[in-house]
Amino acid sequence: MNQQLRHNNVERFKGFGTLYDQNRPSAPREVVDILTHYLGKRPRFVADVGCGTGLSTWIWLDHAERVIGVEPSEDMRSVGIAKWEAAGKPDQLRFAPGMSHDLGLPDDSVDILTCSQSFHWMEPESTLREFARVLRPGGIFAAYDCDWPPVLDWQLETAYEQLVSTADELASRLSRAEEQAHKWSKEGHLQQIQQSGLFRYNREIVFHHRELFTAERYANLALSQGGLQTALKLGATELKDMADDFRRQAELVFAGSSKEVLFSYRMRIGIV
Repeated sequence: MNQQLRHNNVERFKGFGTLYDQNRPSAPREVVDILTHYLGKRPRFVADVGCGTGLSTWIWLDHAERVIGVEPSEDMRSVGIAKWEAAGKPDQLRFAPGMSHDLGLPDDSVDILTCSQSFHWMEPESTLREFARVLRPGGIFAAYDCDWPPVLDWQLETAYEQLVSTADELASRLSRAEEQAHKWSKEGHLQQIQQSGLFRYNREIVFHHRELFTAERYANLALSQGGLQTALKLGATELKDMADDFRRQAELVFAGSSKEVLFSYRMRIGIV
């Protein structure tokens, strides 16, 4: 993976950190429970790589001795740092810049390393070598992602999919080839872990998480998708009308109330 492509992947998330943080789901507590159970003890050190605004980092605050969120996007990382400062700068948690293939952490220092909604933006071969280097023997790597769109109403979900797919097509058409980001298939995560030869045990785990949403948050969830934000930044003004229609449809479904939305998660793990 060349430097330009890494730069493009980081730049994709520029300019909408607050929108992302306020509307994406919190990382489920099941992540902590599952991985701590596999580790067999309270982790001394957890690294959350590609942590974005820290939604997946904060869940470890009371469940590990030390936690670091590693994020290359300054826009995203600054949101996490602002929340850390507002919380009184807890000593056991910090955020740092870094790339997945070069974490700057010592060998055999990490008990649990996670990638929440982020591993598909990382070149897998160099990334997995780096992860295996920093993990202690018996340490766990976990890449976990939720399915989009979340479960609520089939007609609204259809509109969500149409909005996002249209945005992806426009983003691809409007951007120059050398400026385009690249992501690897999430469906290939487990195979990449297996084929690396770096992990003695691997598997996929499926679980679910419910979270309360309003119509506004559900609409903003779609707007927080990277492809849609990229298309808007590239001048795809036609998306604004489509997004407004989607927002109105969400308002009809929610009818002024809050509703539980179901997120289905797939976690792929490797144990060194």
